[in-house]
Amino acid sequence: MPGADFLQLDPMQAGRGNLTAWLAEAVRDAVSDGRLGPGDRLPATRVLAGQLGCSRGVVVDAYRRLTDEGLLSGRHGGGTTVRAAWAPAPAPGAASAPSSARRARPDADARSVAASGLAGALLDPTASPARDAGAGLIDLSPGLPDLSAFPRAAWARAERTALAGLASSDLGYGDPRGLPALREALAGWLARTRGIRAHPDDILVVNGVSQGLMLLARALGAQALRRIGFEDPGSYGAREHLRRWDMEPVPVPVDQDGLDVAALGRARVDAVLVTPAHQFPTGVVLAPDRRRELVAWASAASPPGPGDLPGRLVIEDDYDAEHRYDRPPVPALRALAPDHVVHLGSVSKSLAPAIRIGWLLAPAALQAELVEARYWTDLAGPALPQLALAHFITTGGFERHLRQVRRRHRARRDALLAALAAHLSGATAHGVAAGLHLLVTVPGIDDAAVVRRAGEAGVRVQPLSAHRMGAGPSGLVIGYAANTADRLDEAVRRIAQSFRSAR
Repeated sequence: MPGADFLQLDPMQAGRGNLTAWLAEAVRDAVSDGRLGPGDRLPATRVLAGQLGCSRGVVVDAYRRLTDEGLLSGRHGGGTTVRAAWAPAPAPGAASAPSSARRARPDADARSVAASGLAGALLDPTASPARDAGAGLIDLSPGLPDLSAFPRAAWARAERTALAGLASSDLGYGDPRGLPALREALAGWLARTRGIRAHPDDILVVNGVSQGLMLLARALGAQALRRIGFEDPGSYGAREHLRRWDMEPVPVPVDQDGLDVAALGRARVDAVLVTPAHQFPTGVVLAPDRRRELVAWASAASPPGPGDLPGRLVIEDDYDAEHRYDRPPVPALRALAPDHVVHLGSVSKSLAPAIRIGWLLAPAALQAELVEARYWTDLAGPALPQLALAHFITTGGFERHLRQVRRRHRARRDALLAALAAHLSGATAHGVAAGLHLLVTVPGIDDAAVVRRAGEAGVRVQPLSAHRMGAGPSGLVIGYAANTADRLDEAVRRIAQSFRSAR
C-alpha cells in the first residue's frame, strides 16, 4: 500500500474527497502544530507522488496552493520549503522568555548539570551456532543492513563541512545530551517522519539503542524497579542486554495483533519494552486497539510524586521504522503519550552500526537523571559524527539515502521470497511488508536442529526458539538486507537441505 514517511501520510485517510485538498490540509496542520518549521524542505513533487501512489499533478497543485497562501516558498532548482514563521514550543519546565532552539533549557536540573561541569553495543543474538566457514559463510543474521550501500562520498562531504565549521571550543568535552545542532535536526526529522513533537532539549543523543537501554536500566534500578515486561518472542540481544544490567525480563505473549496488553496487565510490572512498528521477530504491527490499550495501561497508574518515575513506562524500540515496503507508515507510540513513553531509535539500521549514534526521548521526570548517567558513562559523544549527521539530515542527504536503500532492500526481500517459494514450498513467511528480516515457519520442524545443520553447510541463521522465553512454534529468523539475490537463493537452497536432513 502507498504511503509516505513524510508526515506519516496515508492516502487511504483522504477518503473520497479531493486528494489535493487532503494533502494541502495535512501540510497546513504540520506547520500549525510545529512538525514543520521555517526552512524545512518538503519532498520533491515526483518523489512524494511516487510514495503516495498518485499523479505528480496532485502534489504540484497542493504545493502551488500552499505557496499562493504564503505558507511555502519555492524556486527552480531550490526545492520547496516552509515559509511560515514558527518556533518550537518550549519543553516542559522551560522558561517563557524567548530562546533559540540552540540554547539549553534553563530549568534547575539543566543548570545544576552545567554548574557541575557536566559537559556498548547491543549484544548480537548469538543463538545461531553456525560455524565460521570463511569466505563461503552466508550470514543471514537479522538486523544487518546493506553496509555496502553506506553513502561514503556523501558522508565524507558532510564530515568535511562539519569540520570546516567546527570552532576550537567545539573540540572540548561537549554537552552530554548531544550537540545542539544534531538535537535540532533530530527534532525536525522525528516530527516529519515519526509524528513526534519534541523540543530539542528533550532529546538525549546516545551511542546507539544499547546505551539507551543501559541508561534506562540504571534509572529504573535506582527506583528499585527490576522487573520489566518483554515481548515473547522478542529480541534475544535486547533481553540479554537488560539482564546484563540486573533487569528481569518478564515474558508477555505476542500474537497476530502484537503485544497482548491484557496479559501485560497480569504480569505485575511497571515498565515494558516493545517494538510496535515492526515487532521483532514476528514482524507484526501493534494493532490500533492494542496501541490504545497499551497507552491506557501506562496512564492508569496513580500520579507520581516529586522525583519519582512518571507512573508506568512503555519503552518503544523503534529499531527499523524507516524500512517499509508494502504498507503505510505507523506513527510512533510516543506521539500518543509522551508522559509515559520512552522512545529509542538509531541510525544503525539506516546508515551503519559503526556510526554509533542513537537518540532517547524520555518523560520529563526522567530526563535529568538520564543526562547525568550519560555523563558518568563516557562524558559525551564524539562531536564530528554528530555534526556530520546533522548536516546529512538538514540537507536532505539522509532522506535520499533512505530512498535508495529501500529500493535495494525491497529487491532483496523479493529475492528471498522467490527463493523460499522455489526451495521451501511448505514454508510461510511473516513480516514481509517491512523491516530487514523475515520470520519463516514450517510446521513440525526442530528449528535448533535446522540451524545446526545450516551452520555445517555454511549458512548462519537464527532459530525462533532462541528469541522465546516460553514455549511456542518453531521457525527461522532470516535477515536479507546484507546479501545479494544470488547468495540469498544459495542460502535458502542449503537451508532447505538442512530441513530435509533434520526431519
